[in-house]
Amino acid sequence: MKFDTPAGQNAIDQLKVVGKPIDRIDGPLKVTGRALYAYERHDVQARPAYGYIVGATIAKGRIRRLRTDEARSSPGVLAVVTAETAGTVGKGDYNTAKLLGGPDIQHYHQAIAVVVAETFEQARAAAEMVKADYVKAKGAFDLEAAKPGAGDPKGGPEQSSAGDFAGAFAAAPVTLDETYTTPDHSHAMMEPMATMASWEGDKLTLWTSNQMIAWGKGEIAKIFGIPPENVRLDSPYIGGGFGGKLFVRSDAVMAALASKAAGRPVKVAMQRPLMINNATHRPATIQRIRIGTERDGRITAIGHESWNGDLEGGQTEVATQQTKLLYAGANRMTSQKLAVLDLPEGNAMRAPGEAPGLMALEIAMDEMAEKLNMDPVAFRILNDTQVDPEKPERPFSTRQFVTCLETGAERFGWSRRNPTPASVRDGRWMVGLGMAAGFRNNTVMKSGARIRLDGQGIVTVETDMTDIGTGTYTIVAQTAAETLGIDVDRVVVKLGDSDFPAAAGSGGQWGANSSTAGVYAACMKLREQIIQKLGYPADATFTGGRVRAGRRNVTLASTASDGPLVAEDFIEFGDLSERYQQSTFAGHFVEVGVDRFTGETRIRRMLAVCAAGRILNPKTARSQVIGAMTMGVGAALMEELAVDKRHGFFVNHDLASYEVPVHADIPDQEVIFLDEVDDKSSPMKAKGVGELGLCGVGAAIANAVYNATGVRIRDYPLTMDKYLDRLPATA
Repeated sequence: MKFDTPAGQNAIDQLKVVGKPIDRIDGPLKVTGRALYAYERHDVQARPAYGYIVGATIAKGRIRRLRTDEARSSPGVLAVVTAETAGTVGKGDYNTAKLLGGPDIQHYHQAIAVVVAETFEQARAAAEMVKADYVKAKGAFDLEAAKPGAGDPKGGPEQSSAGDFAGAFAAAPVTLDETYTTPDHSHAMMEPMATMASWEGDKLTLWTSNQMIAWGKGEIAKIFGIPPENVRLDSPYIGGGFGGKLFVRSDAVMAALASKAAGRPVKVAMQRPLMINNATHRPATIQRIRIGTERDGRITAIGHESWNGDLEGGQTEVATQQTKLLYAGANRMTSQKLAVLDLPEGNAMRAPGEAPGLMALEIAMDEMAEKLNMDPVAFRILNDTQVDPEKPERPFSTRQFVTCLETGAERFGWSRRNPTPASVRDGRWMVGLGMAAGFRNNTVMKSGARIRLDGQGIVTVETDMTDIGTGTYTIVAQTAAETLGIDVDRVVVKLGDSDFPAAAGSGGQWGANSSTAGVYAACMKLREQIIQKLGYPADATFTGGRVRAGRRNVTLASTASDGPLVAEDFIEFGDLSERYQQSTFAGHFVEVGVDRFTGETRIRRMLAVCAAGRILNPKTARSQVIGAMTMGVGAALMEELAVDKRHGFFVNHDLASYEVPVHADIPDQEVIFLDEVDDKSSPMKAKGVGELGLCGVGAAIANAVYNATGVRIRDYPLTMDKYLDRLPATA
């Protein structure tokens, strides 16, 4: 199905199943332990061997000698695989460094060996016996120091402009010019990167934890130089990813190598320190923001420059992305520069670009509002735009940004906010309110599915789409049920297997909208097949488990009484996303309390008002948003990978010292979804929402802390050491 014109009235618009807060159909399996994750696939391999990865203990240099004899002779050891013994292992397109290092070392904890043994304990003990002699090389590990030498990323300049920014900024009556920083962040998902691998001849199967099955299949084929049809990935359940599992990592490659060397299935789970130093992370940024306005608050100039670091050949954290589109202003400039650092690889983490970009931009907007003596909500509303500011001929497909702000302000009681910082007390607590805009672009991707109808009226959906805890099983079932006119309990959903039609995968906030659109396309093809078989007119309806055309009607099940009916199709998107700017919007509101003696910060309440197209399931969507809001609390108040700038690694590489929010940190969270359909997005008229819930939260918290204390912090996280000595004097 080609989607190249706005969607008209269709089967989804009945909203008998879609749009309802249906419980997650995979929930009972997960809470009872019957949902099997990659490391526990005992249903496919009963007695696998165990692999344990050995990571490099230098950040840059080469291995002079790797001693493995003692490990090889250790009890229970079946094999030790290194770059010297592995044969040809290539590099995929989606990873910057090789997933098996040696003799050259590109970053700390790069995998240099995998030890295979009968038990996990034997593999771990033997891995301690692998000794590497290194020749160290000088590395670059400090973003601030490397910033002057930063240049364009490998794809060329990442910048935009409109009008005369420099001239307009110089002439503006009111200006702001500030620098903000965000630190390196870890995905910190619960389930580690994990894979069980097995070879049958020249065919490789990986039961793995991966968000993008089709991408992963192609990567594995390229890394091992085998035909893609000889690779199968199976990932029905994923214990969190946040972008860290978009691409295959060392667990998959090392498990495959280990299985070939041992001649039997092998499973590998990446140790937590390696998840942080071996795998990917969100890179730190330095951001300079300049805003110029008229005295009435209208923006005349807005500029946003950002710097981040990555390995040579890496990519930028596009923190300026939202600044191109969020606010009006005739004179504009954005610029991204990339410094070469020898730290572990930076890559996608939930809402790459907008998440750290809004952490800076939305503090700057509050600072500008204060200079203008304007309410922060009013300032943002004044500078709303209904068209792409850099391409005024291109309107937004839908844009309810102002409604998000107005609804949020009313619901949160924003009018009761005292604009004078450090003026509200509640006992020992200084209390403040803060807000920020939320913005995330809507992206769509080609996505396919296979639909099977049997004689009992059971519909089975097969697609390699993944569920990373987002509710994909449920919304896919709802889509099929709605389109075919049956109850959701008549739908069986099978996900995450590369033998199924390729889907969008879970990433970029494109998964729900794109994958359900693919399921819709396949269901519509099945409907056509059934109508043709029955000889019914094209406008026949599917409802109540029956197919109806005038006075004629039959059960859906009866149409497959002589054998299953199967249909397969995909959704392919045209140029609507080029003709219309497609984005999602939110207003985030936060109340904090800061202890005036200790500086301890406590979140008291949070609200997110979201405009993100049709909400396919309000219950699962709300879960996504409150999870994202929680991640925003972490980014604002505690999360920071501490860089050892001498040796080039993240020191706090475990969940004991990399702090994330826990239940006690999170107060009442309220989520409001505005009524919205976007007929230019997909046949579902939906958009993504899971990353929107994060974008802007950090700045809303920072702005609330400023309102509470009068102390402005521009360097995340907002730990008490940065403001304790600047708190107002206590009486």
